[in-house]
Amino acid sequence: MKKVLFLSFLALLCATTAFAAHPLITDDTGTQGKGKTQLEFIGEYGIEKEQGVTEKGLETPTVPFLSHGLSDTLDVVFGLPYAAVRVENAGTATAVRGATDMSIELKARVYEKDGLSFAVKPGVSLPTGDEEKGLGNGKISYSAFLITTKEAEPWAFHVNVGYMRSEYKLQADEDASRKNTWHLSIASQVEVVKNLSIVANLGMERNPDKTSDTDPAFVLGGVIYSVNENVDLDLGIKGALNKPETDHVILAGITWRL
Repeated sequence: MKKVLFLSFLALLCATTAFAAHPLITDDTGTQGKGKTQLEFIGEYGIEKEQGVTEKGLETPTVPFLSHGLSDTLDVVFGLPYAAVRVENAGTATAVRGATDMSIELKARVYEKDGLSFAVKPGVSLPTGDEEKGLGNGKISYSAFLITTKEAEPWAFHVNVGYMRSEYKLQADEDASRKNTWHLSIASQVEVVKNLSIVANLGMERNPDKTSDTDPAFVLGGVIYSVNENVDLDLGIKGALNKPETDHVILAGITWRL
């Protein structure tokens, strides 16, 4: 049961956060450009309290998240997060930490005209995490996202619709978790002064916990400061709109374009 708690908390803390314009959860249709690379150094810290149990989770990259432009409209994206989760219950604390499952995604922009663009992003999750500790699924899993961006300077708006198929090695995970889940989110970004943007995000995902029919929903606000054309600093706060969502998550990161 403790392992299932870890797995569920990590799913809520870390899912779909890796490759958007941090701190946003919702991705945009932008790509790096042929031969160009982007590195993301990010950290996310979440706290969940319910019925006397406190869960605290930290996610950082084991190595920087990497996006590389295979062409002007096609990126390949790699991520290998490191996670640490601590559960406190009745004076007793249990913790797990280590690398989670590695993700590989392709993002292809398939249409762009008059500020409106569409992209598709299929992905695969490889079982690099220790499923016995709740740090991974133990089997290859899959995802596919449709991304829409509308730009109307100084504003930009993004919509994501996604499907995730999770496979589980352990019977306990199979019994407790849904295999088929979905994601829906919308985000906006506006440059308020030169090099400083404010971002906002709303979203919901199908609850991976079979015992709950309430789908976790979140709201997020944050800022992105562009030090120069190649380096961004960001900070955000994500809050729960209902009980299944992680109560509070602080997000911070540095994006470096090479």
